[in-house]
Amino acid sequence: MDVDPDSLDPELRMAKWYAIASAALGLISLCGALIPWCGGAISLLGMVLGFLSLRIERSNTAIAGIGISVLGMLISVVYMVILTFGNRP
Repeated sequence: MDVDPDSLDPELRMAKWYAIASAALGLISLCGALIPWCGGAISLLGMVLGFLSLRIERSNTAIAGIGISVLGMLISVVYMVILTFGNRP
């Protein structure tokens, strides 16, 4: 039995899309962490969308998206620090 997406509450529908977008942006931020500003911005957007989704509905996808986005942010910051201070004589 399929559920018609139009029959769902619009707020609940948006929460599901925010959670999926958060997880996708988290994965993209892991790849984008090699360009620290790009990876940091993408992971920040992923965290914001994940928290917006959690405010509406608690889902494992949103929690995973936030976790992956935080990991992408940490990798971006560490890589930025290495690039900045790593080549000092």
